[in-house]
Amino acid sequence: MLTKGNLEKSRMVPLNRVRIRDSLWSSYIDLVEKVVIPYQWDALNDRIQHAPPSHAIRNFKIAAGEEQGEFYGMVFQDSDVAKWLEAVAYLLATRNAPHLEKIADETIDLIAKAQHDDGYLNTYYTLKEPGKRWTNLCECHELYCAGHMIEAGVAYYYSTGKRKLLDVVCKLADHIDSVFGPEEGKLKGYDGHQEIELALMKLYEATGNVRYLNLSRFFLEERGKQPHFYDIEADKRGRTVHWENSFMIDEKEYSQAHKPVKEQDRAIGHAVRFVYMGTGMAHVAAEAGDVEMYEACKRLFANMVSRNLYITGAIGSQSRGEAFTTDYDLPNDTAYAETCASIGLIFFAYRMLMLEPKSQYADVLERALYNTVVGGMSRDGKRFFYVNPLEVNPHVCTANHIYHHVKPERQPWFGCACCPPNVARLLASLGQYIYTVQGRTIYTHLYIGGMAEIDIDGTRFVLEQETEYPWNGKIRFTVGTDSETTATLALRIPEWCDHAEVYVNGVLEPVKDLTTDGYIRLSRKWKSGDQVDLTLSMPINRVYGHPLIRHTAGKVAIQRGPLVYCLEEADNGANLHHLLLPKDAEFSLEETNRPIDGMVAIKATALRRNTDNWGDALYKREAKYTLEKVNATFIPYFAWANRGVGEMKVWVEEA
Repeated sequence: MLTKGNLEKSRMVPLNRVRIRDSLWSSYIDLVEKVVIPYQWDALNDRIQHAPPSHAIRNFKIAAGEEQGEFYGMVFQDSDVAKWLEAVAYLLATRNAPHLEKIADETIDLIAKAQHDDGYLNTYYTLKEPGKRWTNLCECHELYCAGHMIEAGVAYYYSTGKRKLLDVVCKLADHIDSVFGPEEGKLKGYDGHQEIELALMKLYEATGNVRYLNLSRFFLEERGKQPHFYDIEADKRGRTVHWENSFMIDEKEYSQAHKPVKEQDRAIGHAVRFVYMGTGMAHVAAEAGDVEMYEACKRLFANMVSRNLYITGAIGSQSRGEAFTTDYDLPNDTAYAETCASIGLIFFAYRMLMLEPKSQYADVLERALYNTVVGGMSRDGKRFFYVNPLEVNPHVCTANHIYHHVKPERQPWFGCACCPPNVARLLASLGQYIYTVQGRTIYTHLYIGGMAEIDIDGTRFVLEQETEYPWNGKIRFTVGTDSETTATLALRIPEWCDHAEVYVNGVLEPVKDLTTDGYIRLSRKWKSGDQVDLTLSMPINRVYGHPLIRHTAGKVAIQRGPLVYCLEEADNGANLHHLLLPKDAEFSLEETNRPIDGMVAIKATALRRNTDNWGDALYKREAKYTLEKVNATFIPYFAWANRGVGEMKVWVEEA
């Protein structure tokens, strides 16, 4: 049991001290630099044909007085620009990209011109509803937009050393601090969409200004108190609403404002808001030594992953409210499973790892990363999934309204375009999720090739990682250090791994005796040239759903390593619901370059219902079909929908 005295937080390895050189992830980060960020810049400037207009940059130009016109877009349109800037910042931490830095600097100049003298910054209220700032926090995302801009300012400062955007966001945060707080005369409110909380924590770490920590904690602890803030502010403005109805105001669970955060115990409401809130709570708990808040984080995380998590690392099972429903309700074909929600899940899991390095958190982080998040973007970097179902039949997606949120192919852009820049910033910052350091222990959470330069009490400690993960489980670490260094390397054993072997300089180590909380701990004096060889067994696993998940009853999913696999029409023909996987099916691996270079597919002996003799009758008293042996091909879930429109299915009926 953690107490305030032993809440020992970990520290991250700075992004500019990590270089990724990996067969899978380097190609994605290259794509972010060369295609995704330039493409998204064009989208923000309305230069993508057949894509919904963004107007986001033009809103800032109008607010800055550089153009004439009116605000256009969602009330949170500013956040798309902020997330784009943050993605650029992360890239600049590890790569030389002067063309992107020049565009970013010009954009920062524009943002600075759009900021009010008192620090306020929001193009919607500047242009469309001047005089009404801070009157509808429940619905209108002012603090959400501010949070994303703060995150961008911190990231850009860390990456480039340039203070202009950091100064802008400090001025913005100071303005917010002058408006909100427990003091007499300040507004005792909080945002409808959590984001400012985790952003203020990053600003606190960058500046050392404790006011930002206190303000983040205030926003969290004020949430859910009675009388309810949403009702108080709604009454003040005569109960007017921004959206079509008062849903956000009336249904407090939607934004996790139904009770104080330390009293909450289940995943509820809008999935992105939930995990953003958890991320902020875990960060505040770590910095403030707040054990009660940390215990709440553990309850919320445990309920989410044990009863509300898709096998692909997705969360949020319904389109209404982009929300959780109830425990074990995880439909496959109507799943919402927003890309942003899985990214937020990674944020939450990472902050939990920073508090208490246990493999259960890294396992969830890895599941979301390798399946839903990377699957949210096409291989050309120009198309994106907002929704990530586990089963698709394209013919019904447009015909039946309950599937209208499900798209059988990735889209070029969205009117609500939160997901594309979120994917870009996550991939660009991937290096910071691989390792954390606690004392003299270096934790390896992800197996991604490259180099990390780590400070161990003033000693430079270099860790080189070589691997072809996730296609095989062989990983090699090579140590570089100026002098012999006493440290512990903690290597995660993923929950899907049945057997692990580790050799240090060719000598087999007793894995069972050295494993704690899912990590093999190798403690010794390290010198340059020391090598650690880790082999993780990577069997083809059958995975079954909890008996209370009715949507997976009688079905099986296939997983190998961190990758969940699926059937796709391109390999297996139409009517995937007629494929059955026998309990004794034989599996084999096949290396292929379609649709992903170097991809490993799984072949299986399966059965298919032959219904050729059924006839035209809609129903019959006797089933008229036979079972035929066929060869089925499973591909990684993240790779689906890169070969045209077709059916897809993760859960397969077991025979």
